[in-house]
Amino acid sequence: MTLMTATPATPAPPTLKRVLGLWDLVFYGIVLIQPIAAVGLFGIAMQMSRGHMVTTILIAMVAMMLTAVSYGRMASRYPSAGSAYTYVSRGLNSHLGFVAGWAMILDYLIVPIVSTIYAALTLARMVPGLPYWLWVVLIGGVITMLNLRGIRTTARSNVILLFVMCGVITVFMIAAVHYVWTGQGPRALFTSLPFYNPRTFNIGEVLTATSFAALTYVGFDGVTTLAEEVENPRRNVLLATTLVCALTGLFSTVQIYLAALVWPQYSTFPNLETAFLDVCRRAGGFWLYEAVALTLFIACFGSALTGQVGAARLLFGMGRDGVLPKSSFGSLHTRTGVPVFNLCLLGALTIAGSLTLSYEHAAEVLNFGAFLAFMGVNAAAMRTFYFQRVRESRSLIKDIAAPAAGLLFCLIIWCSLPKSAKWIGGAWVVLGIAYLAVQTRGFSRPAVSLAFMEESSAN
Repeated sequence: MTLMTATPATPAPPTLKRVLGLWDLVFYGIVLIQPIAAVGLFGIAMQMSRGHMVTTILIAMVAMMLTAVSYGRMASRYPSAGSAYTYVSRGLNSHLGFVAGWAMILDYLIVPIVSTIYAALTLARMVPGLPYWLWVVLIGGVITMLNLRGIRTTARSNVILLFVMCGVITVFMIAAVHYVWTGQGPRALFTSLPFYNPRTFNIGEVLTATSFAALTYVGFDGVTTLAEEVENPRRNVLLATTLVCALTGLFSTVQIYLAALVWPQYSTFPNLETAFLDVCRRAGGFWLYEAVALTLFIACFGSALTGQVGAARLLFGMGRDGVLPKSSFGSLHTRTGVPVFNLCLLGALTIAGSLTLSYEHAAEVLNFGAFLAFMGVNAAAMRTFYFQRVRESRSLIKDIAAPAAGLLFCLIIWCSLPKSAKWIGGAWVVLGIAYLAVQTRGFSRPAVSLAFMEESSAN
């Protein structure tokens, strides 16, 4: 007889569990975008559109909902992936995917700058005795020091902040309705002027303002990063991305509509960047002004803090994988485990960018990269679900018309960006293409991969 010795089976590696439902995803997406996303854009977008910001929000919502469908369908095809970089790489080719990923890197770098600028502008309004540049240096320095110590916000704090923001904005809407009702009567609450005023409407100016106001929706694609943890991802990711855009658009439309009724003279704001605070003061008095200002500051500070962490993660992943010099970008502090070089570099870039760029220009540069990636995902969806489906049924409306319409809307918004955003964003894209040409020896090899997934986390 031969004695057999049983060897213990190798345990299977742990995998993510599919436990998230549809509304878990929707809630997560709204936390990412924030329900007050349109507030900071109000004054500039109102002036750019000559009083038609409500219209710009709705136009951008159509573009984002069509693009959200493409994101959701690509996430159902590639449920382990969660970025425009991956979808364009697999749906088109690795070189175009690299360009989409390179555009996303620009967004990662700009997010802390946009948030720091608005946080500093808000504090400068609340404490007028201190100059703007001092607030920029203080905020940029504090978020860098916090991240160097490994401190980061938690999901619980984000949930609390979400409820605070919703509560404050709800109070504003009640105060705005009361202000208009008591001042002009109930009929004044129902007017088409915030949507279309024939005396001031100009389609070119509205489209330019739309390219700025579209920042309201940037971040909805973060829902697709949870594709591996979702029950029935083929259905729920698609519905969640669309619902996040729709709910954000409708909630923002009500906010801006009421704000336009409270302050219809769009050319008379004391300060464009923080014009919504003046609307709050008129509608609800000083206490509402202070409450909204404090909420905006906390939201922007948290966004700058987590945005810097996300950018540091990305740079660390690229350094670890050899896309950037590993000795600098791919190293971690032995005690804290944080990428010190990346965080210090990002801190310096945040302060320099916040002192150099205006809030408007920084937001437009952010939209340059975002909408370039959005167009890539729509194109990838067309190729994946129509041209590559040789033996499967194809739908002309769902597989061609919908993503093509999303691509066209995004292209119109992208082309409407001001020249300054196109120059800065274009220079960044040219730099990426040149880098890609060197790495692939004239595009003869597959593009290097970019680390956008959580495995690249440095913290």
